[in-house]
Amino acid sequence: MPSSSASRPDAHSPLAQWLAYLESIHSRPIDMGLGRVREVAARLELDLDAVKIVVGGTNGKGSTCAMLEAMLLSAGYKVGLYTSPHLLDFNERARVNGESASDAALTGQFAAVDAARGDTSLTYFELTTLAILRLFAQSALDVVILEVGLGGRLDAVNIVDADCAIVTSVDLDHVEWLGDDREKIGWEKAHIYRPGKPAICADPMPPQSLVDYAESIGADLWRFGRDYNYAGDKQQWNYGGRSQRRNAMAYPALRGANQLLNASAALAALEALRDRLPVPQQAVRLGLLQVQLPGRFQILPGQPAVILDVAHNPHAAAVLADNLDNMGFYPYTYAVFGMLNDKDVDGVIAKLGDRVDHWYCAGLPGPRGLSGEELAARLRARGVKEDKDSSIHACADPAAAYAAARESMGEGDRILVFGSFLTVAGVLASMRAARPARAD
Repeated sequence: MPSSSASRPDAHSPLAQWLAYLESIHSRPIDMGLGRVREVAARLELDLDAVKIVVGGTNGKGSTCAMLEAMLLSAGYKVGLYTSPHLLDFNERARVNGESASDAALTGQFAAVDAARGDTSLTYFELTTLAILRLFAQSALDVVILEVGLGGRLDAVNIVDADCAIVTSVDLDHVEWLGDDREKIGWEKAHIYRPGKPAICADPMPPQSLVDYAESIGADLWRFGRDYNYAGDKQQWNYGGRSQRRNAMAYPALRGANQLLNASAALAALEALRDRLPVPQQAVRLGLLQVQLPGRFQILPGQPAVILDVAHNPHAAAVLADNLDNMGFYPYTYAVFGMLNDKDVDGVIAKLGDRVDHWYCAGLPGPRGLSGEELAARLRARGVKEDKDSSIHACADPAAAYAAARESMGEGDRILVFGSFLTVAGVLASMRAARPARAD
């Protein structure tokens, strides 16, 4: 049941107070289903008068959303972008015309949705999703880009009928909610597709369940390798779609071998929508050059080499392993490694175990967070070596693990921070806290 009205913040209450309240008003943090959220959306008379692009998938969602936003902004459109989770500040989840929403804009919308829900209980994700959709509806936007939180079929974002939907990849994650094989997960994710609307699939080997579902509802399925593709050399790359080519493009500013797959999916969506959202070639080039997304194979400037990656499942870890291999030689790799207990920890270790020499296992907060000691035990159980050139350490949190790794590393070594959004966020927060001290 919701908390009493006496404990409710108001539109002028601090954002932190609102977020704490929203975490307290529903009995479960995840409660799949669209009935409650649709009911409150109807009370709010929520209507997004903009082109709507919905992006789902196991990995690559955030990168694809960021590239779409950058290209559309470069083309002069008014753009709303909703992503989750955030790294440092909740405001990152809602961007209007390239800027994070202000605290006041968010708390005003939280108050409106909280009032409209009455006795209907909403999860933190459901209420914040409705609030951000309402913010977008009131912002006179040309296009909104909405990242699916979990799965697709029963995710709160799926109350929106997409004008174009993208599934970036299908692999094992959230198996307790979505199923334990790619066919079950693909079926869940395919439910963001809509009859008669462009349905982009960037997975080179999509589950048959996804293809069958798209065909059964009459979606216009665009498959990578059949309806669109890319090719590249060391200097530039080209996109080829059903009837549009984009040639001689610089590589996206986001690093990693998989980013051309994400970029080509974004360009397929723009091709499918070009009658409503024409995007000139110069805007595509500029957008891909300027796109930024923290925590996706992000290499921080300066020395030592520090790589931040939110990879938290085996599919993402395999991509990360390839990207590390392409970086050149480093004597030793130090990993700040933290994971949640509902993830495939052993599968992630299997993909990266031989890429790391020294492990600094970081405890993560909350009931889902593994302690440093538990994570270290999982590494040892997997047979990860400990000798004169390799080690495993248990640390209280990501900040402590990062500090210990920095203390131990030698000149020319690199640090990899990965395993969860919380791991990367913990290290970034410690860096932000340290910045004023370094400036003095």
